[in-house]
Amino acid sequence: MNTDTILKKFEHFGVRPGLERSRQLLAKLGNPHSSVPVIHVAGTNGKGSVCAYLSAVLTEAGYRTGRYISPHLVDWTERICLNEQPISPAQLQQLLLEVQEAIEPDEPSPTQFEVITAAAWLYFAQQQVDVAVIEVGLGGRLDATNVCDSPLVSVITSISWEHWQVLGPTLADIAGEKAGILKSGCPAVVGQLPPEARAVVEKRIAELGCPAVWPSPASLSEEHPRWASYQGIEYPLPLEGDIQLGNSALAMAVLQILRLQGWEISDGTIAAGMAKTRWPGRLQWVTWRNRQLLVDGAHNQASAGALRRYVDSLDAGAVTWVMGILASKDRAGMFKALLRPQDRLFLVPVPDPNSAAPEELAAVASGICPELADCRCFADLEAGLQAAAETLDNLTVLCGSLYLIGHFLNLKA
Repeated sequence: MNTDTILKKFEHFGVRPGLERSRQLLAKLGNPHSSVPVIHVAGTNGKGSVCAYLSAVLTEAGYRTGRYISPHLVDWTERICLNEQPISPAQLQQLLLEVQEAIEPDEPSPTQFEVITAAAWLYFAQQQVDVAVIEVGLGGRLDATNVCDSPLVSVITSISWEHWQVLGPTLADIAGEKAGILKSGCPAVVGQLPPEARAVVEKRIAELGCPAVWPSPASLSEEHPRWASYQGIEYPLPLEGDIQLGNSALAMAVLQILRLQGWEISDGTIAAGMAKTRWPGRLQWVTWRNRQLLVDGAHNQASAGALRRYVDSLDAGAVTWVMGILASKDRAGMFKALLRPQDRLFLVPVPDPNSAAPEELAAVASGICPELADCRCFADLEAGLQAAAETLDNLTVLCGSLYLIGHFLNLKA
């Protein structure tokens, strides 16, 4: 029985926020999470980049470092890494079988995310990691990862409007859910937040007595191109886009807190670890049939805005966008952030049951930017990319969904 087969059984339980099922399951497994030192990372955008930076630097520093992220792009094994290396398919399969064995048949079944999260805790405990960098799946307060009582550091990277169907309709509601990862007396690092979200997080920090740091974005180094500087620490920035000045500053602030806790992480180690950071599917240049293509997992208005700023910095002129979007996402907000007159928009389905219909997206996009040079729908991604390849004068960008990017990288492999 392979990983896909095991996890498929739990897919129909959907997304069900709550910690009770996770706690019961972990108790049956011997509470592996209680032996794992954790850096817990929540936020609307930037979580993955911050986790990637921290994992790369802590591995470089010689610590046995776990990393848990979601979703994956191509393979489930990407979600659970040790020292930057994905878990082997055989190891993951064995862990999932152990987790499955621990599920009581007469108790409410855990969700798919709860099952693989339990497998991650089990792996990190078995591997006796020095630290695990754990990315929240959805929200924070009721997320399956939120079973750690005293994280080394809690991080909230950013808050913008996403997953409102589960987290609530306002930024204050969403902020309340993200702030649910904060724990009494445990250090917090928080990114630049909109005022109504910041007020909620500040209130929670005060209630819990968390020593909190609110880093400003790093600045670009004056001496080295593609290097940044944060509070006297200089480091290379291998990930593209101005948003990485903020994301990398959050990672630096976490590393400074760890240093104060006695972790040995030199400036040289930070520079070397940052240089090795990889985070595929985010502002990533790839070659597709002898043509350069920019792929990015932007799937909400804030991340689409960061993508548009990066594209504008290239002075590339009109853009051909190849996009697929899930039905649950804010497609109007994304189109407002991305589309400009004379751009072309080629819409494709995401290979997921929750995909928005390309024809429906076309109607929304045409209303938001009626001056598009072209707006067409295609039956699949390959047809959309082929049409984009024929617009030889334009920069082509593939975006709209991490699931779509993962499908593309799988096709390309």
